[in-house]
Amino acid sequence: MWKERKDNFGGTAKFFRVGLSHDSLINIYYTNFAFMQHHKYSLTELENMFPFEREIYLQMLIQHLKDEEERLKQQ
Repeated sequence: MWKERKDNFGGTAKFFRVGLSHDSLINIYYTNFAFMQHHKYSLTELENMFPFEREIYLQMLIQHLKDEEERLKQQ
């Protein structure tokens, strides 16, 4: 009687939900705050990023900070 409805967004929503399941909501807010305060990102820029894009930038930033810390230790 009822026909199953398939949305084009169902798969995408599942993908991002699973992709972000490791990150808590409070951690997202803390990270956004750090990006805005220390690295001059705007909230609009952060919200317009794809979740995987945000993760890539975050990992690049973490690596950069580690490299800077190592460089300062060597001086």
